[in-house]
Amino acid sequence: MKTLAGLLFVLSFMVVACSPSPDKTVSSNPEVTTTPVQVGQKTQNKPLVVTTVAPLTNIVSNIAGDRLEVKGIIPEGTDSHTFEPRPSDSDLLSKANLIIANGLHLESPTEKLAKASKPKETKIYELGSNTITQDQWLFDFSFPKEKGDPNPHLWVNPKYAEAYAKLAAQQLTTLDPAGKDYYATNLKNYLQRLDALDKATREIVASIPAKNRKLLTYHDSWAYWAREYGFQVIGAIQPSDFKEPSAQDVAKLIDQIRKTGVPAIFGSEVYPSKVEEQIAREAKIKTANTADDELPGTGSANAMENTNPEHTYIGMMANNMRIIASNLGGNPDLVKNLNTGNVVGPTATK
Repeated sequence: MKTLAGLLFVLSFMVVACSPSPDKTVSSNPEVTTTPVQVGQKTQNKPLVVTTVAPLTNIVSNIAGDRLEVKGIIPEGTDSHTFEPRPSDSDLLSKANLIIANGLHLESPTEKLAKASKPKETKIYELGSNTITQDQWLFDFSFPKEKGDPNPHLWVNPKYAEAYAKLAAQQLTTLDPAGKDYYATNLKNYLQRLDALDKATREIVASIPAKNRKLLTYHDSWAYWAREYGFQVIGAIQPSDFKEPSAQDVAKLIDQIRKTGVPAIFGSEVYPSKVEEQIAREAKIKTANTADDELPGTGSANAMENTNPEHTYIGMMANNMRIIASNLGGNPDLVKNLNTGNVVGPTATK
């Protein structure tokens, strides 16, 4: 009996060893056929989509739902401009079937690693670079024209976030044609949520006195938002080298604050700065923190893994609107009824 049991064990081991591997790479090339992914089915064969910053991860995962695996590389609360990928990121990128980045020179080290690590057929798609043309690029204090790097923070503008969602749906459909209707449904639901964010943002702006519709920020991330919603960005504290400003820069900013009468400085928890506090103290204005790539509270940027309905791209922007309205004389309650949850996953709501 022992001999027979041993023989059966060996035979079963040989069958398992000879079975096809579940980690077969799926090409992002639309000419290469892929195995359809069953919605709601737990499988190890889901194509892998790798993203960069948290807002992009959240937007893409709201469209991808449970048909694809979405993984973000850049940790929340990390400076995406200077982030250096880890060795483990190379392994993740080597398994990617599609890589979605912002572009516009935001994630240069990450994209460099992606090109060196990814499978030959895997596409790197830049949402920002495909949303606006070069003549629409904005340059400012943190992103001066002479350096050649445009301001890359398009997603802070909800109208551009809508464009990102549409482009993501196109790329996911190319990767997984069988999921076309599923992605279209998720996109439709998510665009409705983004449209509500846009409307609430316009109401918030209208509630702020015209003379206060000015932004002085620590990091220049509000340029495209300001152009869309009629705000003026009067400056940024952080220079283009992402270091602390010089004494001369600080003096200029204080003088500018006094001339323009801007009532607050909007900093960031990602970029804590004693200089910001010094400027506010000397200019006698308030400080408050907004966010451009860190979602509020704790949770996962991936909609399918997140259990916090505020830890979303829309949640981040709703929180920003509350902060801006509270400090510039507007009505922060205008976003209190905004649905910030994802359209898929544990926090999915109608």
